[in-house]
Amino acid sequence: MAETSATLGPVPVLPAYVDEQLVNRLGIEITACEPDLVMGTMPVAGNRQPIGIMHGGANAAFAETLGSLAAWVHAGPDRIIVGLELSCTHHRAVRRGVVTGVCRPLHVGGGTATYEIVISDEQGRRTCTARLTCAVPPARRRAPGA
Repeated sequence: MAETSATLGPVPVLPAYVDEQLVNRLGIEITACEPDLVMGTMPVAGNRQPIGIMHGGANAAFAETLGSLAAWVHAGPDRIIVGLELSCTHHRAVRRGVVTGVCRPLHVGGGTATYEIVISDEQGRRTCTARLTCAVPPARRRAPGA
């Protein structure tokens, strides 16, 4: 287990889980993390179906990562964000390279936040459109070390 502190965008990763982050296994890199825009990239290599194309579940995890970070930026560090609903429409197959995800808010409220995440290939073609709604519950204190 790593003894260093880590963050995903503005979100601190609990020390006990630094080496267990899905974003690392998928190769997700966050390139922008602002209130109205979260962006990232993910390689196709390592995220394929048996037939060689990008796995739809990898797209879903990528989209949920970007949308959850956006909700966290909106809500602030004292709130714990949880996903309520995720839907993904896969428009075209991706066989190689890197995909880019762009997340923008559709609705940002006190109790929920909804985001559209557009995933595109290296040629700028839309390959997946996702919508994520997160619950933004009231702030609560975390237990020490939790």
